[in-house]
Amino acid sequence: MEQYSTVELSNELVEREGISHIKVEPYEKVTLTTGQGEREFTGPVIIIINQD
Repeated sequence: MEQYSTVELSNELVEREGISHIKVEPYEKVTLTTGQGEREFTGPVIIIINQD
């Protein structure tokens, strides 16, 4: 899988069943809160959620 770029891998993942994603535009901020704590990101960011 090393021959594939991160963009190619991400594009393939978001097309699959059980996967959703959130796009954060440049300079937008997003905070993820879980039982493990909080994490803040500034876009551009793509958050991929795997519920499969």
